[in-house]
Amino acid sequence: MRIPLSWLAEHVELPKEGAAEWLHEQLVRVGFEEEAVHGGDLRGPIVVGRVLELVEEPQKNGKVIRWCQVDVGEANGGVRGIVCGALNFVEGDRVVVTLPGSALGDFEIAARKTYGHVSDGMIASVRELGIGDDHDGIMRLDELGIPGEVGSDALALLGLDDQAVEINVTPDRGYALSIRGIARELASSIGAPFTDPAETARRAVDLGTPSGFGLSIDDDAPIRGNVGCSRFIVRVVRGIDQTLPTPAWMVSRLRLAGMRSVSIGVDITNYVMLELGQPTHAYDLGKLRGGIAVRRAHEGERITTLDGVDRALHAEDLLITDERGPIGIAGVMGGAETEMDASTTDVALESATFDSVSIGRASRRHRLISEASKRYERGVDPAVADAAAARVAQLLVELAGGTIDTELGAEVGGVSEMRPIAIPVGYWSELTGADYTTDEARRALLAIGASVDEGEAADAASWVVTPPTWRPDLVDREGLVEEVARIVGFDRIPSVLPVAPPGRGLTRAQRLRRSVANGLAAAGLTEVLVAPFVTERQARMTGDEPVRLENPLDAERPWLRTALVPAMLDTAHRNLGRGLTDLALFELGRVFHAVDDQGTEHLPEASARPADAVLAELDRLPAQPDRAAVLMLGERVRKQPGRAAERYGIADAVEASARIARTLGLELDVRQGQREWLHPGRAAELLVGDEVVGVAGELLPQIAADADLPRVVAVAELDLSALQRLARVGLDTQLIAPVPAATQDLSLVVPIEVPAGDVCRAVREGAGALLEHIALVDDYRGQGLEAGEKSLTFALRFRAADRTLTAAEASEAKLAGLAVATERFGARLRE
Repeated sequence: MRIPLSWLAEHVELPKEGAAEWLHEQLVRVGFEEEAVHGGDLRGPIVVGRVLELVEEPQKNGKVIRWCQVDVGEANGGVRGIVCGALNFVEGDRVVVTLPGSALGDFEIAARKTYGHVSDGMIASVRELGIGDDHDGIMRLDELGIPGEVGSDALALLGLDDQAVEINVTPDRGYALSIRGIARELASSIGAPFTDPAETARRAVDLGTPSGFGLSIDDDAPIRGNVGCSRFIVRVVRGIDQTLPTPAWMVSRLRLAGMRSVSIGVDITNYVMLELGQPTHAYDLGKLRGGIAVRRAHEGERITTLDGVDRALHAEDLLITDERGPIGIAGVMGGAETEMDASTTDVALESATFDSVSIGRASRRHRLISEASKRYERGVDPAVADAAAARVAQLLVELAGGTIDTELGAEVGGVSEMRPIAIPVGYWSELTGADYTTDEARRALLAIGASVDEGEAADAASWVVTPPTWRPDLVDREGLVEEVARIVGFDRIPSVLPVAPPGRGLTRAQRLRRSVANGLAAAGLTEVLVAPFVTERQARMTGDEPVRLENPLDAERPWLRTALVPAMLDTAHRNLGRGLTDLALFELGRVFHAVDDQGTEHLPEASARPADAVLAELDRLPAQPDRAAVLMLGERVRKQPGRAAERYGIADAVEASARIARTLGLELDVRQGQREWLHPGRAAELLVGDEVVGVAGELLPQIAADADLPRVVAVAELDLSALQRLARVGLDTQLIAPVPAATQDLSLVVPIEVPAGDVCRAVREGAGALLEHIALVDDYRGQGLEAGEKSLTFALRFRAADRTLTAAEASEAKLAGLAVATERFGARLRE
């Protein structure tokens, strides 16, 4: 919500200096979040001038410029010569002149030589002044009906010396989407008098109680038991002139509030909505057919709204209709058939109270978020509808030349009484821990507009508080306590850190997960957090059955991820687009796998707690195991003197996976595998014992290309839940051996199709307890070997805990490993 300061100052007193910063501070104090300050970026002298003479001078480039003599008043130097390229003004026009020394935002105005003349200032357009979009034409004050003497301050004349403070309004405080609501909040914050613009409007105009206008409310399909429209007022104003310009002060205030000027009739309804918080709508009375009826939509009905879109209506849509059918979606947007235009002279004013749920659903259903719908779905004060109608009628008379028809009009419905709330005396201190006195609580509740019945006895144990009509969010005593704390001051609530009960802390799974993250980060990988919502293609990339959300946040990503890697491809692509070509990323997160009988086809109403049986049905959720994933691309080692560049590949993905396993006290085995989304021959299965806990490899080149990534992308994904279950962290320790190790190499010739990992496991089993470490150091295929053979060389390290091994003992263990490899795979020693 943007709040023009001059407008707010009409209802509560503001300081003369530093009002914007001061206002932000006061509104933050009562619970609003400051956003920005708008306006105030124009610096004078900017004055009213009159064009005395102009000479058109064609240029060599085909452009025509005007050399103008402009009177800016004796106090501003009299007549000045100014070069201007616009052609839409004539001699005698009053214009806005920015003199040397002034500034339009960051653009400084100075006398400068151009087109053979010294231009002593600039004649401004509405766009240059920040009050419109027309950049091609000069702002002509006479054409717009804006008074002002030559030489007078144009900033004050046009309201350009005003500022607007912007705040964030939470959904439960719809009353604050108005000058009236903010002025009341400010008055309660600083203890200043408040002038209610609604009461002022009621006193300014007496609309009487006209009749003779057909009006009915027929809601046969209320939502949550609430009728769609509880109050509807129609008033008629005749003889308006839609061609009259909107006054500059109103255009300025609308602009500062974030709305553009459209026409005098539309601007007035928007102005009153911003002032009182009550949306209104003006129908061209001559285009109406019969009276007005408020009802739900019928099957197959359609409407063309003011934005020119033809919309199919839903049975829940609340409509404004006349004899021919829909003329507006209630509380959202009017219809094009009854729109005001330049020929409109008589208008029917609508000021109504609509159900917030009905309006909110219609707004989202049609993807049509209007200023009116934003207020209705947050709750509009039902007691202000009559004041809004009076205020619109008053301004149409004063600014558009209209006359109020006191005989034609109608009103249906009324203002429902607010439900009283009982609150124990002192409950505000009991709940917050702050020492708020009874007098402070009483003043705070009265300041927000509530009535307080303290009972007949002076020492009554509880009060009965009735919230004001503009606070539908106050439904319980806790809400009243929040208001007391907000008005008196949140700073009175003590800051007390809770004492953690003994024996608590991170769970085992949390500790293990944190260890994995710390280990990968220490190895130089960067953690990323990726949203679990993916496209169907990403959800099915790894072959698992995905889960689809019924009401997704993003319609293009309605599926839950079945693996971490597919969505990480988007993260990699985004980083590549920002110039980060070498990436080593990891993510720890959950994936979602479909299970039998998950989900439900019927969602319960949110107005009350569903029954236990309904909750049990909703509790059928998909399986959600934890996963750890790694993605690497680009150069692992950059090119440098004496060393060539080294790129990430499958070995790096396997090593990162092994690091995860080692962090959890596990030893990872690797064997050749195959996955449809990984490069054939560059995919590995990762095992702990006989259990497959993950895969590693290089992405299928076509998948990488589709994601706009380099050809080689190394990835790994592990079942973190399984690893946590198998983890042996803290159970095993290994002493530093006091005796030296014996090292030997073992070169074996095996068939080329035998995986090196299987041979490694066979040697390890055969060598027995003396084998401390084994590693594959060479895989040779070529001269000296038969076709279909390969030579695998392993580095072996032997050690005994109680003695120094002899070479014979080490050789005996090595040959025992060879024997097992020979038995299983026909391995032989390489000559």
